[in-house]
Amino acid sequence: MDIQFIIFVGYFILIFLIGWLSLKWTKSEEDYWIAGSKLGWGIGGATMAATHTSAGTFIGTIGVIYSVGWSFGWVLITIPLAYWFMVAVLAPRFTAIKELTLPAFLQRRYQSKTARGVGGVIILIATVVYIQAQIVAGGLVANVVFGITPLTGMIIFTIILLIYTLVGGMLAVVYTDFLQMIIMIVGTVISVPLALMHFDSLSGLIEKVEIIKPLAFEWGGFPTVLLITLSLAFFLGSVATPEKVIRLYAMKDMKTIRRGILLAVIVVTGINLLVFILGLASMVLFPNLPTGDLAMPMIAKTVLPTFVGTIMLAAITSAMMSTVDSLLLVAGSALSEDIYQNIIHKKASQKRRLGVARIGILIVGIIPLIFIIGGFAEGELVQFIVILFTAIMAAGFFTPVVGGVLWKRATKQGAIASMIGGVLITGLWKALGNPSIYPVLPDYKILGDPSIYPVLPGFIVSILCYIIFSLTTQPPPETAWKPYFEKKNE
Repeated sequence: MDIQFIIFVGYFILIFLIGWLSLKWTKSEEDYWIAGSKLGWGIGGATMAATHTSAGTFIGTIGVIYSVGWSFGWVLITIPLAYWFMVAVLAPRFTAIKELTLPAFLQRRYQSKTARGVGGVIILIATVVYIQAQIVAGGLVANVVFGITPLTGMIIFTIILLIYTLVGGMLAVVYTDFLQMIIMIVGTVISVPLALMHFDSLSGLIEKVEIIKPLAFEWGGFPTVLLITLSLAFFLGSVATPEKVIRLYAMKDMKTIRRGILLAVIVVTGINLLVFILGLASMVLFPNLPTGDLAMPMIAKTVLPTFVGTIMLAAITSAMMSTVDSLLLVAGSALSEDIYQNIIHKKASQKRRLGVARIGILIVGIIPLIFIIGGFAEGELVQFIVILFTAIMAAGFFTPVVGGVLWKRATKQGAIASMIGGVLITGLWKALGNPSIYPVLPDYKILGDPSIYPVLPGFIVSILCYIIFSLTTQPPPETAWKPYFEKKNE
């Protein structure tokens, strides 16, 4: 316990130090929101990878593999494809004009403050959903490491995150992300061989898994349609979620973006493959856990040597923090830049906007904790809370963002209808597709088929609204789309 306490306290002190230094380096709104748009490929790629790798990876993915088997791994194959699409199709045009937020892009491209406001509201809603998963995972880790109650761990985890994100902004986030990525890589690379020592080899582990859970290497764990639609959620969400695309603005140029995203693909894919092995090991070592989300903390606590296990738990904590801080920053910018300045106080000073942003970060960080205490999403695996966030973001933003740089005819009416329609149908499908409510609403079972993840109907409605409303309204002026269709910036 002493070693664990020292490592974690030292880690958090270092995080706070980075936040304080970042505050001194922050001279403008551009520094606070997009790190001055000066990131190189190393830091840029690291922060992209760290943002992607969250509790959904170390807690959620292992939890799902523990519960249903290897088939979930097929979902994550879409991630490299998504990053290729981002760098080959989206980034060259999307970064033609750099903004401070994703909704600011929507306003410029569609010449609509309403589109920007709608985008800001969607970000706030989805961020609250996502942060819940990370806070739940933080509570699990704190319970395993320090023996405190999960709720106490959740509160401490939330306070730490809020402090350094509030203080340092994007500069604090990207530099802590770099540190957190190193910890994640080291922790995972060390942990897998040590876990495999309990099984002689990888083949020995696979043999034991086949005995304990014969369906672990079959498609039977998930319906095929569910796997495909989950894959769609990961692909669309990896391309167009605000906390990722804003990093395209933070990197210096397209050459930097290409190298940075290549680094992110290598790191994310490598960590996922190693995490799969840990998920299989947990099936054999802890066959009767009450929830799969406990698998990784239990491996770190009981299987690995104390020092290595603590490093692994620090890696899990790093994964959670590296994603939540990014989302808190995106939520703060949505409230300050896209809602407050855009709708409420158009002439607000920079100091006032940053003040509003910090209040927004504080509120968005606390609300998920209140929801958790109230029992919202109780009993749901962390990974499925994460995927719900991804589905909301994908249904809301993929079509107007990607369509905006590929289709000149797209209008503000199409973009607004696309965002609202996509998010609304995704939410309804999720609510009405919950098997627990079938006895109450049996007539709606076919509408919310649980084998089809909500992102598919949401995405379909998003595209249809985008096309129909764009074609039935006045074409946009040339000034709206021209900057994104000129020669690609390099």
